[in-house]
Amino acid sequence: MTTEANERMKRPMEAVDPQIASLFGDEARRQATGLELIPSENLVSEAVLEAMGSIFTNKYAEGYPGRRYYGGCEFTDKVEQLAIDRAKELFGAEHANVQAHSGTSANVAVYMSVLQPGDTVLGMALAHGGHLTHGHPLNFSGRMYKFIEYHVRRDTEQIDYSEIEELAHQHKPKMIVAGASAYSRIIDFERMAKIAKSVDALFFVDMAHIAGLVAAGVHPTPVPHADIVSTTTHKTLRGPRGGLVLCRSAFAKELDKLTFPGTQGGPLVHTIAAKAVCLKEAMEPSFKEYQRQVAANAKVMAAAVANQGFRIVTGGTDNHLFLIEVHSRGITGNDAEKALDRAGITVNKNSIPFDPLPPMKAGGIRLGSPSVTTRGMKEPEMEMIGGWVAEILSHVGDAAVEQKVRQQVAALAARFPIYESRFHAEAAHARV
Repeated sequence: MTTEANERMKRPMEAVDPQIASLFGDEARRQATGLELIPSENLVSEAVLEAMGSIFTNKYAEGYPGRRYYGGCEFTDKVEQLAIDRAKELFGAEHANVQAHSGTSANVAVYMSVLQPGDTVLGMALAHGGHLTHGHPLNFSGRMYKFIEYHVRRDTEQIDYSEIEELAHQHKPKMIVAGASAYSRIIDFERMAKIAKSVDALFFVDMAHIAGLVAAGVHPTPVPHADIVSTTTHKTLRGPRGGLVLCRSAFAKELDKLTFPGTQGGPLVHTIAAKAVCLKEAMEPSFKEYQRQVAANAKVMAAAVANQGFRIVTGGTDNHLFLIEVHSRGITGNDAEKALDRAGITVNKNSIPFDPLPPMKAGGIRLGSPSVTTRGMKEPEMEMIGGWVAEILSHVGDAAVEQKVRQQVAALAARFPIYESRFHAEAAHARV
């Protein structure tokens, strides 16, 4: 490499691409001065950030440890094996594949490893809390397989296990899918596994949202009951954006083959390294306490909103998230999301069970506690945040109220900084 080229390699972001560097600063300030309440978002540790930006981003490594199609993988093999071993130990699984680029990628590999196009599958309806990859007609899952939707009960807004049993015996599915993206109650994996077994169906659990709670024992684990379990490594697990699949040994060979070369090429080694780091962090005693606090914070925040007269879907929460019904107050979820964003509180509009509004308007909003809990906030802060959310929802479009709450949010955020080191230094400078 020439001296000139070597010097270019060493230039900081500000010199290479000031436009992107400026946007880094903008995002750092947004995160530092606001409150992230989207339940699928979290804040990774500086160790995870370091792994994501590491030298392993330079490495190609098609294949698996000890069986690569490229040379120079001796250290890559060790990184991936650590991630595999830690995933198996943390969740008590017989086999783990850590290569999936995302939760959707993980689910693609799962379906393709055990199903044939056109097979019948039971999955939770998206409008009732499920996920796109659980059979939505616009998603690959709904296009490739014959999905039958199950729902929540109208009276309790909780999963209708009797309906699942009835549908299972009626349609004789090849697989039953459990897991959700907007469901606030404990899922009875044992009961669903028994239903699957009664019709000779496979039982697959997508625990992307609750993986951290499961790892800490705050939510029952699906691993002993399911044939295959997928998850993301971000969300409550507090790792990098990526996927992970756990399964019984009987499914290991096909799962690995359908991950690579079936649905992906070279794995993202830097992301796998970051997964290994987050899995190690999840084994620490402090992680259990963190997850207990996540659940406690969600309960307190939901109660604080409910105390101001807003209805919480299912009446509360057992995990890290909850839904607020807003359409009966004359506003849409979209209106609520934008109003809260102007006040420095980030949430997402979300359909609620039996929603009278279309998804892009939505009759509710979805909130969660992982990110603010990572910052160190506890019950007193949740009371404050819940109160601010209710105040904004009661005065949607009132600029004075939004500005007042924005100042209060910024003051609270300043008390709980995110990063202090060289990573996101802009965020530390942005505190108010």
